Amino acid sequence: MGFISVAVDGPSGAGKSTMAKRLAEALGYVYVDTGAIYRTLGLLARRSGTDPEDAQAVSELLKRADIQLRYEADGLQHMLLSGEDVTAEIRLPEISQYASAVSAQPAVRAFLLDMQRDMAKHFNVIMDGRDIGTVVLPDAQAKIFLTATPEDRASRRCAELEDRGTPQDYETVLAEIVERDRKDSTRAAAPLRRAEDAVLVDTTGKSLDESFAILLDAIRRKLKA
Repeated sequence: MGFISVAVDGPSGAGKSTMAKRLAEALGYVYVDTGAIYRTLGLLARRSGTDPEDAQAVSELLKRADIQLRYEADGLQHMLLSGEDVTAEIRLPEISQYASAVSAQPAVRAFLLDMQRDMAKHFNVIMDGRDIGTVVLPDAQAKIFLTATPEDRASRRCAELEDRGTPQDYETVLAEIVERDRKDSTRAAAPLRRAEDAVLVDTTGKSLDESFAILLDAIRRKLKA
């Protein structure tokens, strides 16, 4: 019997990671946070002084990139960069733009594609990102496109940053989200778009519990179909 894959795609700040992590716990699946992988590469670019929009420089960077996923006793996905656990550091606000820029590079997406697909060959997975249902796991048994208005996403992001002790101004966060949407939707390599067979879930104005219930029901319906 093959393994089951659930793809959760959507724009920045839609709550993909939060929801996918919780859904994985409810279903007993492995949660794969693909955004964390791109953030780790973004961190590597920043640390090495590499221009993340320079395709040739990024390609050279990939030749020495040592990135690993590890699941520890806390049940969370930890990211290792050359053996160093950078799980917390990759969530710093300044890494977001680096992650967005490197993820637009075709060489980067090709480099990470096998890593992501290999997880789905060995486990029942819930994988979140921007091109999971369209490129990484086009045959996933259940696909969700999770979204919310930019304003709603900015409010959530501000609350999250406040909780982490790295508060940012709402207008700044909103502008960054709008710009990230533009870049992710217009990039040449695997642009952000809803897969034709993905269930659209808009969580604008909904609580975490309400959003979770809607998503869990949608996935269960798809898996029974």
